[in-house]
Amino acid sequence: MIYIKTKKEIDYISESCKIVAETLQLLKRYVRIGITTKELDQIAEDYILSNGGLAAFKGYSQGGSSIDYPAAICASIDEQVVHGIPGNRVLKDGEIISLDVGVLKNGYFGDAALTVAVGNISEEKKRLMDVTEKSLYLGIEQAVANNKVHDISAAVQTYVEANGFSVVRDLCGHGVGKFLHEEPSVPNYGKKGTGPKLKSGMTIAIEPMVNLGKYSVKTNYDGWTVVTVDGLPSAHFEHTILISNGEPEILTVC
Repeated sequence: MIYIKTKKEIDYISESCKIVAETLQLLKRYVRIGITTKELDQIAEDYILSNGGLAAFKGYSQGGSSIDYPAAICASIDEQVVHGIPGNRVLKDGEIISLDVGVLKNGYFGDAALTVAVGNISEEKKRLMDVTEKSLYLGIEQAVANNKVHDISAAVQTYVEANGFSVVRDLCGHGVGKFLHEEPSVPNYGKKGTGPKLKSGMTIAIEPMVNLGKYSVKTNYDGWTVVTVDGLPSAHFEHTILISNGEPEILTVC
């Protein structure tokens, strides 16, 4: 079921999204050589709690044999695509780290992500990050009422592949608001003009996950961390978007 949100619901979602955006910007300032992902996780959770929210990912269950997600954020380094569990790993010069944050406040969710350089990174990684972020905004441009979901998907895929990278196909964006994950699914590849119609009042998370190498991924032994099969780096950028009768509104900005 695709939910169309009321004005009051959108206000609540916007409040959660603002905390998400502020948390990501705070984390971005703390990313440096020598810090652990666990320290970043604690910084994020403290900030979220201080603003009356809850870390939406903590305790999240995906069913099956995996444990409930044990941390406030996802911290995914280099070949880790998404869902990297924070721990004692120390950030090193030349790595990239994707930080994904979700917040629940007043019963409504916000969700966003960005990728950050640690120290001096290669030109190849810089270009991967730039292309991934640019593809997000090209997708957002298509997030207007009466377009189709796969208009977003095609915009992301076309740009990414034209630049020699690949979009992850096993994972996708999603509706967000009443629940952390709602319909519709928002893949990062697809045929323009297909998929569910976008309607005013929908809130969706658009999140390109882009690999330097091939698009194949697998899940690690911990049941959560998704990595590239070829071991090459991946980047991830995400915003929560409100579909309206005019331009799309990015809710996860501060």
